[in-house]
Amino acid sequence: MTDDDAPKSALEIAMARLKQKDAERGDVERPLTEDQKARIADVRQATQAKLAQENILFQSSLAKTWEPEARAKLEAEHRMDLQRIQEEEERKVRKIRTEER
Repeated sequence: MTDDDAPKSALEIAMARLKQKDAERGDVERPLTEDQKARIADVRQATQAKLAQENILFQSSLAKTWEPEARAKLEAEHRMDLQRIQEEEERKVRKIRTEER
């Protein structure tokens, strides 16, 4: 029994179908160039630095705040900032991935 004949999980079957549909539409997965890999790594490293900075600033602000309402507001703002930073990273990586090689 070869790997192709081996029983497949539902996930593997679904992924194979999605890959086939992508191929039919012309969406072909192309390997990234070394330049793209390096640029994606730079984006991810910059994002990690931004997240670390945001966490430090949040902890500093939180340490100075004692009122529950103010703390809740800081926490909500912090969650939105983290989400914004992560979405920005995803946008940049997607743009790099979709560039012509």
